[in-house]
Amino acid sequence: MQTDQGSRANTRNVDVEHDRISAAMAELRSTGWYWGDLKANEANEKLKEASEGTFLVRDSSHQDYFLTISVKTVLGPTNLRIEYRDGKFRLDSVILVKSKLQQFVSVVHLVEYYVVLCRTLQNAQCLALQNRGTQLWLTKPFYTKTPSLQHLCRITIHKATREIQELPLPTKLKKYLLEYKYQV
Repeated sequence: MQTDQGSRANTRNVDVEHDRISAAMAELRSTGWYWGDLKANEANEKLKEASEGTFLVRDSSHQDYFLTISVKTVLGPTNLRIEYRDGKFRLDSVILVKSKLQQFVSVVHLVEYYVVLCRTLQNAQCLALQNRGTQLWLTKPFYTKTPSLQHLCRITIHKATREIQELPLPTKLKKYLLEYKYQV
């Protein structure tokens, strides 16, 4: 009896984790800057001529991680793994810093946090993101294809306000705006 209850609880936990990861991946696919199974050298090639701070998210080639952020730095393209543990996503870092890093329910929340942080800090150093001593600015997504005008407008509206329900817009348009709630 005890084993049967423990087995069911474990199955529920696995189902909850699966649902969280599935929802996070579905949300990530809707961004336009998730590249899927793109290899590190391919990401580096795409970002080579991009401006500093341009980034994309791709599947990680490392078996212990789901995803990687590839970003153009002052020294060229670099990669930073995204860790998933205990239902949260965070950037991979050295053990001493890990406990201080923000954790997020989705990858899109994680990326948005650092984009907004870097935008807020502007010319100050973005200390929150460092990889091997190199500053990582996340400022501009590298899209898989040109986003629709509607999507770009939605992002712009979210940059201007979080009070979507208060806007004098038709309900259908408010619903569309709330389908993607991010500034990036």
